[in-house]
Amino acid sequence: MSEEPLILTCPQCGQKNRVPRPRLAEGPVCGRCQAPLAIHPVVVTDATFQQEVLNAKEPVLLDCWAPWCGPCRMLAPVLDELAGELAGRVKVAKLNVDENPHTAAQFGIRSIPTLLLFQQGQLVDRIVGALPKAQILNRLAAVVRL
Repeated sequence: MSEEPLILTCPQCGQKNRVPRPRLAEGPVCGRCQAPLAIHPVVVTDATFQQEVLNAKEPVLLDCWAPWCGPCRMLAPVLDELAGELAGRVKVAKLNVDENPHTAAQFGIRSIPTLLLFQQGQLVDRIVGALPKAQILNRLAAVVRL
């Protein structure tokens, strides 16, 4: 695991904050305004898919979900945790399939939640269903160096 600190931008004041990785679990706050620096999944749309997923430097775990889907809502807190724990190593992203049908159709999303794992712009794994965090991490570790 890289010990290089992350640079997190404060959602309140825009200040860039250098946060050592070991301190991510402590719930870091902005050095200027003291607002929480939570790490959440990146929202991806049909328009931003190329830039956020295919052109990403790090591997991307893309959650294909919909707001009406119960299992998707159950998986959301797990993905929030993974976004913080894997920050800087794996980008966690979310794609609302109802609002972004082009990308959903492009990857044949027929059941949600579906997690797609991309590495260097290529789809390398697909996880269908709301699996427990440990199983998702095992699938990630089989493909990506964690």
